[in-house]
Amino acid sequence: MSAEYTEDSIRSLDWKEHIRLRPGMYIGKLGDGSSQDDGIYVLLKEIIDNSIDEFVMGHGNTIEVTISDREVSVRDFGRGMPLGKVDACVSKINTGAKYDSKVFKKAVGLNGVGSKAVNALSQYFKAQSIRENKTKLIEYQRGAVTKDAKIVSSDEKTGTIISFIPDTEIFGNYKYLFEYVEEMLWNYVFLNNGLTIVFNGQKMQAKNGLIDLLEHNLNGNGPLLYPIVHITEGDFECAFSHSSRTYSEEYYSFVNGQHTTSGGTHQNAFKEAIVKTIREFFNKDFETNDIRTSIFAAMSIKVQEPIFESQTKTKLGSQYIEPDGQTIRNYIHDLVKRNLDNYLHINSEDAEILHRKILQNEKERKDMAGIKKLARESVKRVSLHNKKLRDCRIHLNSHHEKRLETTIFITEGDSASGSITKSRDVKTQAVFSLKGKPLNSYGLSKKIVYQNEEFNLLQSALNIDESMDDLRYNNIVVATDADVDGMHIRLLLLTFFLQFYPDLVKGGHLYILQTPLFRVRNKKETLYCYNDNERNNAIDKLKPNPEITRFKGLGEISPSEFKHFIGNNIRLEPVILKGESTINETLEFYMGKNTPKRQEFIINNLRVEESVNLDDVKVA
Repeated sequence: MSAEYTEDSIRSLDWKEHIRLRPGMYIGKLGDGSSQDDGIYVLLKEIIDNSIDEFVMGHGNTIEVTISDREVSVRDFGRGMPLGKVDACVSKINTGAKYDSKVFKKAVGLNGVGSKAVNALSQYFKAQSIRENKTKLIEYQRGAVTKDAKIVSSDEKTGTIISFIPDTEIFGNYKYLFEYVEEMLWNYVFLNNGLTIVFNGQKMQAKNGLIDLLEHNLNGNGPLLYPIVHITEGDFECAFSHSSRTYSEEYYSFVNGQHTTSGGTHQNAFKEAIVKTIREFFNKDFETNDIRTSIFAAMSIKVQEPIFESQTKTKLGSQYIEPDGQTIRNYIHDLVKRNLDNYLHINSEDAEILHRKILQNEKERKDMAGIKKLARESVKRVSLHNKKLRDCRIHLNSHHEKRLETTIFITEGDSASGSITKSRDVKTQAVFSLKGKPLNSYGLSKKIVYQNEEFNLLQSALNIDESMDDLRYNNIVVATDADVDGMHIRLLLLTFFLQFYPDLVKGGHLYILQTPLFRVRNKKETLYCYNDNERNNAIDKLKPNPEITRFKGLGEISPSEFKHFIGNNIRLEPVILKGESTINETLEFYMGKNTPKRQEFIINNLRVEESVNLDDVKVA
């Protein structure tokens, strides 16, 4: 029997109830902090955006960011919110100064929503404004006021302080990964010359804009073939070169200082402009891929009242530059063509290097054409979608928000893949089963991707042959046993991705599945433990004499239990590239022939595990 539809069915939610009921509308996906686009980072970004807008308008050149445990604090030295409007600025939807283009001409936060979403989704939120030697402080819990202090005098420097703790009711057992936070903050610095950000005492500054950004992110892309071409004019800035080692294109694009990770009209216009200018300069109709393969580029544009495709602002949808009405495409085309054409005429040696790179790309593409054809035929013969890949039902590559939900688990062996296949969410989770240990691909050319059956089938399943933009799954999860063989397979897969598809790693798509090592239970309760400390705590909690099981492999965890580990409580460890060394140096150390150095490293980094009483352990 269907429910009655009456006047009583109609509900009106207040601002905080609506945000908490539909958080995805405001911050995208939730997550636990293991992914760069998880909600807790969006909360931080929304607050920092407001401080950045103050800096852009010429008020305050330092922003202090502190994260301790789960509490986040952002302190700027801008004008400070008007003291009588502090509550409205952080708790009244569609309220703010960003609607006044005279006050904030080219701001990131435009909809008067960001700080309110942070407030509603935080178990603790504090807003303090210091202005004209006075201060106003208000505290909230999940959007509701808990303390509304009177305006009092203050000798602190003018500015705004926002502190918050994301709500565990919304985000679960989350944690901030400082690597992701630092990357976000560095991007703010690169895009805003003269800005200083202090993160947990670490000072971040940059002097050369996008040149510094590219050099900072060079990991795995070097050496560059020619000096970085830097173009800055009006409201647009770009920098690019070609790498000698990568097979893909890599772009960092920004709008009003916002990192548009999904690109948009400005990035598309830049890519078109590069191709068009180079074709005309060399007077040859080169293939688009031959020009752009191995390009390493960054671009930034400032647009009044930009239109983004979602509240999380990852893709620019604006077509025009207001108020003159010129299209973004024509603006960038004209600017890039004029400046790049001049550069190539003046720097003839760099132009010749670029020309040789394009010809090399052309030759490699033609050489690979026959191999790719055979590889595609091999995929058909092996019947990929029936044997190697248990696919999920969502395949809407054109709908970015849907693809964010998809995950593929890469497993080894029938038992492990069988358990995950029976336990997974068939709508969003796929399983790819390896046959034995994959090849060590370090130092091999990309031909091996198509000549090796396992690699060929894997890249075909991921749909990354032509472009990372076509990636079928947002999360690629390596799911191997926590033993020596499993670790070896994990290392070989990481080598494959870093060698041929580093953008997958840099884009935050690659993870390691964490599964429990122990099950501790009595007649009333079962606890799953991921390390020795958790096991010991579980034994203390369930005493006396609980049953302890040591899982040897994924295939030994029953499908009914596996549901706990790949569902809402999934634990994923992101694979993060750090800037201390290049990808090539890292792979050379771990996968190359430097055996004595590697042996010394292993010996120096051995961990002595706590002893396990075998009488207490039942082998699953």
